[in-house]
Amino acid sequence: QVQLVESGGGLVQPGGSLRLSCAASGFTFSSYTMSWYRQAPGKERELVASISNNGRSTNYADSVKGRFTISRDNAKNTVYLQMNNLKPMDTAVYYCKAVAVMNLHDYWGQGTQVTVSS
Repeated sequence: QVQLVESGGGLVQPGGSLRLSCAASGFTFSSYTMSWYRQAPGKERELVASISNNGRSTNYADSVKGRFTISRDNAKNTVYLQMNNLKPMDTAVYYCKAVAVMNLHDYWGQGTQVTVSS
């Protein structure tokens, strides 16, 4: 059974940091590109960051460049999103997504809430 379980969300003050984790199971993690998306209330889901299956390539939305870092540990079947200098505009539900390199089949996690507020 495929599972993507996000954790690490919560309430943080502006300027603070959080580290999100997404633990994967039920598929060959190292064969999947991993991404973080977010969806704020009333807005469409948007791509935040992605990382290639071998971890050598990453890309980021302009709005988070220099503040967020995506990484993965294929031995632990986990992808991370380190978020620094958080802003109220970062408030959203954050989702983990896995996309197969070979056939683009994808899986989504259930999401974790991040709220940036004083």
